[in-house]
Amino acid sequence: MAQIFISLGSNVNKEHYLRQALIALKPYFPDYKHSSVYESEAVGFAGNNFYNSVIAAQTDMPLTELCKLLKKIELDNGRTREDKKFSPRTLDLDLLFYDDIICDSPAQLPRDEITKNAFVLQPLAEVAPNFFHPVAKLTLAELWNNYNNPQQKLWKVEFSNP
Repeated sequence: MAQIFISLGSNVNKEHYLRQALIALKPYFPDYKHSSVYESEAVGFAGNNFYNSVIAAQTDMPLTELCKLLKKIELDNGRTREDKKFSPRTLDLDLLFYDDIICDSPAQLPRDEITKNAFVLQPLAEVAPNFFHPVAKLTLAELWNNYNNPQQKLWKVEFSNP
């Protein structure tokens, strides 16, 4: 079984789409651990605030199949293939880690934005503080403790899991 971490994000009808993502993921990862939900300003473009969170789970699903599943859930929830990288979105599901695999295809692992964005790193460190980042060579708690970007503000929001 592989240890995986998936980030969830939305800034269009955000509570609804985050809930829909969790409902869609539950059959595949019934024992997932869900972080708190954080609200943050859009990064890289002007837009509505985002809700972001992370789930930690175990899977025997091959990496390629997992990436296809995440894309399908996005598409089923209003994402289109034409969506630009820095634009509003109904749902964004990004695989952050698949065990300690380092690769660029079928997904960039570990995902580069882990160390760059508070909205990824804080919920990730919350669910797995002792998980070791295979590139940075630090635990997620250490990475979060060392994180310093005062321009990226985020705050916890009330959210009840489905």
